Amino acid sequence: MGEFELIRRYFAAAACARAGGEVALGIGDDCALLVLPAGEQLAVSTDTLVAGVHFPDSCDPYLLGQRALAVSTSDLAGMGATPIGFTLALTLPTADSSWLCEFARGLDAMAAGCSMRLIGGDTTRGPLSMTLTVFGRVPAGQALLRSGAQPGDLLCVGGALGDAAGALPIVLGERESDTVEAAALLRRYWTPQPQLALGRALRGKATAALDISDGLLADCAHIAAASRVSLCIEQSSVPLSKVLLGFAGAEQALQCGLTGGDDYLLAFTLPAEALPALLDEGWPIHVIGHVTSGEGVQLLDAGGNAIGVGPRGYNHFES
Repeated sequence: MGEFELIRRYFAAAACARAGGEVALGIGDDCALLVLPAGEQLAVSTDTLVAGVHFPDSCDPYLLGQRALAVSTSDLAGMGATPIGFTLALTLPTADSSWLCEFARGLDAMAAGCSMRLIGGDTTRGPLSMTLTVFGRVPAGQALLRSGAQPGDLLCVGGALGDAAGALPIVLGERESDTVEAAALLRRYWTPQPQLALGRALRGKATAALDISDGLLADCAHIAAASRVSLCIEQSSVPLSKVLLGFAGAEQALQCGLTGGDDYLLAFTLPAEALPALLDEGWPIHVIGHVTSGEGVQLLDAGGNAIGVGPRGYNHFES
């Protein structure tokens, strides 16, 4: 099967590849054409996923297709953007028809859930990897940035943390996966749900935001650095699911919540007066700390004393 036949059969024919909405022209020409409503800006982000680094060499291609698009689309949620579409550059060791069919099916399922359209990309031979570039739109001046946190703001997250990190030993085959708890954690790892609606709800309210991909402590450090403030996290306020606590135990669950990557939930800072209205609207917001003057991220015990921590999250090039 040639490259163009591969694209035509598995991707160009998918439901998510149809033009519509802001996509005036999708797959088939040298470039896609996007149309933005007046007064909106284009949000763009790129992620690369590599076999053996971001996912096991041997894994379910349907789940991989879902996960690949979800983790990329989560960046749009972190900016408060409305999704438009994505491109896929796929490198394959072989053109395996059954693998491609399942991967494309998973990709299409997540695209439907996120209202994303496949608008182009590339295929080539080599070690398995994929690069996705996502496109969204946001009203001019309303994008959520990392650089606006102010002393006195609350530090919040959009749900229980650490479930995906808790699933990692199962994904790697280090623990059994035949329990209800394991199945629930695996769903959080393989099928993360980008918090797109929450991101849009935070426009004009949150002072800074991002999605948690490398771990709570590591990602909060990005807000602290960009905003030139200190973020104080109260250890006892970090939300952990009952499933994770039951599966991993309290100590390991907390470590997963603090430093485990792959949550793809939003972390954001918020003036205290903005919180009640958001809670009344039903958003799953947990207050885990506050912003002060200074720099960096501090983890605090129940008495407000700083707790020393080791590695704070995932870093590709850390020795």
